Amino acid sequence: MQKVGKKIWQRGDLFIWWTGAGLALSLIMTVALLFGVVLNASQFFWPGEIQVVSLKDNSSILGMQMEREMIPDLGDVAKKTDTYRIQIKRGNRDIYNSDFIWVDEKDIKSIHLPDEVVAIERREWGYFFGHIKEVRDGDKVVAHGTTESLQAIIDKLPQSKTINEQIKRVQKKEIGTINHKMERVRLKLKKLTLADITTGKEVDALKQEIPRLQAEYKILEKKLTELRTSQTAQLVLQTIEGKEKLLPLSQVLDIYNPNQFSLLDKVVYFMRSIQKFICDDPREANTEGGVFPAIFGTILMVLIMSMLATPVGVLAAFYLREYARQGAMVSIVRIAVNNLAGVPSIVFGIFGVGFFIYTLGGSIDQLFFPEALPTPTFGTGGILWASLTMALLTVPVVIVSTEEGLAAVPKGIREASLALGATKFETTWRVVLPSVMPSVLTGLILAMARAAGEVAPLMITGVVKLAPTLPIDGFWPFIHLERKFMHLGFHIYDVGFQSPNVDAARPMVFATTLLLILMVIFLNMAAVYLRNRLRKQLTASAV
Repeated sequence: MQKVGKKIWQRGDLFIWWTGAGLALSLIMTVALLFGVVLNASQFFWPGEIQVVSLKDNSSILGMQMEREMIPDLGDVAKKTDTYRIQIKRGNRDIYNSDFIWVDEKDIKSIHLPDEVVAIERREWGYFFGHIKEVRDGDKVVAHGTTESLQAIIDKLPQSKTINEQIKRVQKKEIGTINHKMERVRLKLKKLTLADITTGKEVDALKQEIPRLQAEYKILEKKLTELRTSQTAQLVLQTIEGKEKLLPLSQVLDIYNPNQFSLLDKVVYFMRSIQKFICDDPREANTEGGVFPAIFGTILMVLIMSMLATPVGVLAAFYLREYARQGAMVSIVRIAVNNLAGVPSIVFGIFGVGFFIYTLGGSIDQLFFPEALPTPTFGTGGILWASLTMALLTVPVVIVSTEEGLAAVPKGIREASLALGATKFETTWRVVLPSVMPSVLTGLILAMARAAGEVAPLMITGVVKLAPTLPIDGFWPFIHLERKFMHLGFHIYDVGFQSPNVDAARPMVFATTLLLILMVIFLNMAAVYLRNRLRKQLTASAV
């Protein structure tokens, strides 16, 4: 028996089983994590049924059941009985001061699904669950009761959304353009004043521009007022207790009766909710709406970081492996690079604040934007400094991966190229670099995955809770790298740990987490596809 055990140990069978068990455990944990995220995120998109929970004290609660949990019992173990409570999302935050309420199951008399009930997604105060008493257009009542009023609102809602889009366009684009031009004029006048130029044609032209812009602003302000006053439709809503609420139709984003949904209706609503989540801006302290600015900021930051980190990392690796004389100094540099890969990310964030923002950014403001001071332009957090900080964070990964690829390139390939008369640079550029490109892309994959998930250095170098404008717009120079931005990782942190409404924010946290995971997977798959294609091309050319 001892010989058999010794033989198994020598063959390494136990080691194979251990490694296989470790791999299986890792896969199970990963799948369980993804399953939990997907399951919790689906609550954010799938339409739940609105229930009427009748209690034994003759009161009723209208809302959606969200969770069920056991109530801890610290009494006698022998007499212990399992009791549960359910969490109901009743909405109507402006009436009840909270969206959610816990109810003990022992206090529930009955639960049923009402036929006539509506869920209204509002621009403010979250959802409203209840009934519609009537619909008014000015002083005229156009519909009575929930069923008739629901159809009337569905007919009027597209026109209301069109007017809201016009209001948004006037506010953001047209009035925003006027404000941008007036700010440019103000800064140009201040710049001339700093240069002791207070009179002249240029000053007069700028001063004449101000009244013209103010006149345009008043015209747009009047147009905005007319659009707002044209929205006269109002809803008279009722809660289950009979409390009435007057809601302008302009505040309604969506209205539906989930209890009347078929399976196809639920699937259509699910897909539409995903589309709104991806394309809309956040609302209600980021607990409602979408995450488009965060998606845009994350992708742009990763792209800028990749364009900065990859060339620097590849050039450094080529110098260390191909050109530098191998010795103690190169070994020290290589050890330092490897150690940099393990430095906590917040350390890079502190360096980014001190060097990029205060030193470089402050100097740029002093040299090129003195008229804007004391308000900083580049001397504050922005997407450029955040991308440079993340590039420093990920450069060691690219260097190590590229060096490993260079070490794997056979020495005979270099010697054959040199023997055919190629120079050292031609050999490096045309022979070695194409051969090492898969390793470069491997480093880039690891760098993108880390940059997309890091939060700590971004919190102090440019990321914000809500960015009113994107880093790319229609104003010169079109790409504004000095602007602050939103990031999916920070959005998860902010909604999950800084939100005043934790229960309402929880589905948003899981939905954003799932989106970030899918985005990282997509970026990695694109880089892996490109790497495999390069390998096939190199293999074919070698044959």
